Amino acid sequence: MTSPKTINAAESGSWKLGGDLEINRIGFGAMRLTQRGEAFAADAAPSDRDRAIGVLRDAVELGVNHIDTAAFYFSPLRSANELINQALAPYPDDLVITTKVGPGRDPSGAWLPHATPEQLRGQVEENLRQLGRDHLDVVNLRVVGTGSIAERFGALAELRDAGLIRHLGLSNVRPEHLDEAQAIAPVVCVQNPYGIGVRPDHDEFLRTCGERGIAFVPFYAIAAAGRDAGARGTDSDEVLAVARDHGASPAQIRLAWTLHRGPHVLAIPGTGNPDHLAANIAAGTLRLSEAEQAVLDFLHRSGT
Repeated sequence: MTSPKTINAAESGSWKLGGDLEINRIGFGAMRLTQRGEAFAADAAPSDRDRAIGVLRDAVELGVNHIDTAAFYFSPLRSANELINQALAPYPDDLVITTKVGPGRDPSGAWLPHATPEQLRGQVEENLRQLGRDHLDVVNLRVVGTGSIAERFGALAELRDAGLIRHLGLSNVRPEHLDEAQAIAPVVCVQNPYGIGVRPDHDEFLRTCGERGIAFVPFYAIAAAGRDAGARGTDSDEVLAVARDHGASPAQIRLAWTLHRGPHVLAIPGTGNPDHLAANIAAGTLRLSEAEQAVLDFLHRSGT
């Protein structure tokens, strides 16, 4: 496998969001930058500020030009958006920052009811202020439940028309939500939980996004059953065997498999560890054989 010192995220291939924002398929998720341990845990220790800033700068140096964040990614001492601002502003011309709105947290970290259409503008402005931007590249509406999203997505479409947002996306949605949103405004990406054994029922949804020219951006692609706490438990024999054959870690194989699901599939693994960052980017250089993909596809469909 390519040495971590020589890797570049460009080796994972690229995709154009909305036809105009070209990004490398291996990006970076900022959720884990603000604290150590399980994401959003009330008793988690804050991250080291200098180390977090260093990881962000390393990511860009290694070719990452797509960062996923949110104003609700914060701990008592850290804000992901403000770390990004301090580390990377003035921003490189090719850097695309994607953020999410919908959920909110009070200063203590407790979750608030999801934003109403009227409150979404305030969340967009909060992201703009924290990031130091005059517009947001991509804003995803984070959805909980199965109800209509028309009013909330329509409110974001108005902010897009006003020039505060360049492109719109969706997070944690069902296929019917995508249909509803596309009837209102263009959608450039869908962020959903997905990985080996995670939501095999979304295989068809992933293909549908590709057919419509929409990026599919899995989260929890590495963690699998471990979710936002990170990969936990024992990896399957199949994943371990493929990892040994490539001289890679199971987490790298999970990322590589995800990218093999289609040219429109992106990855946003997050970490506050510079070594893990390099390993995640190196996963974009792995090329799985058809036989290896078939084994992992079967494992995925079995929900393991």
